[in-house]
Amino acid sequence: MSLNFHMMAKKKNINNQDIISFYMDYVLEHNNQPKSVYAFAKHYNFEESKFYEHFGSFDAVEKNVFKAFFDNTHQALEASEDYNSFNPRNKLLSFYFTFFENLTANRSYVLYALHNHKNSLKSFKTLSELKSSFTNYVQNLNIELIDVKQEQLERIQNRGLKETAWLQLLLTIKFWMDDTSSSFQKTDIFIEKSVNTSFDVLNVAPLKSLIDFGKFIFKEKIQMN
Repeated sequence: MSLNFHMMAKKKNINNQDIISFYMDYVLEHNNQPKSVYAFAKHYNFEESKFYEHFGSFDAVEKNVFKAFFDNTHQALEASEDYNSFNPRNKLLSFYFTFFENLTANRSYVLYALHNHKNSLKSFKTLSELKSSFTNYVQNLNIELIDVKQEQLERIQNRGLKETAWLQLLLTIKFWMDDTSSSFQKTDIFIEKSVNTSFDVLNVAPLKSLIDFGKFIFKEKIQMN
């Protein structure tokens, strides 16, 4: 008597977005990275070699999850006619609100990935792809800086702008992680105040917005602790 084993056909068309989705799903279900690429591929019924066509390791997948949040945000903005007519301040505000909508839609994963690194986000390697994409985006916003008329100082100024913008994004992510307000309304206020403050400082505007922002942060921190 012969036995016929019917094996389910492996999925053939696996792209990097599929692997990212499978990975996010897996870690939320198991609260851990998969034990191996072999086990991961078997779990989602695709050939192990398909994984390596797109990623070298699970760490590379994690980096690309955060880059995907950036890419999805940027693509949505670029498709909007309104966005393309905005000045740099309103473009950055639009970026923030759209980016944090993306994070909120994937909040469980983001909290899983960042929870143990909440106080060391600046040195967390998983965010390196996001940093590269975001700082490049900020540089291409053509934000007007004070004309220093000296190339070396200009380079330092541009580097400073990118680093400051990156730290501001990390501070906002940390604030959002701790935010328990409904629909994350406090994060919306935080975004508006912090981005407007940055531009006011660049424009050497009155310090009222800085003082308002300082008061807001101080009050929030007292309530959270």
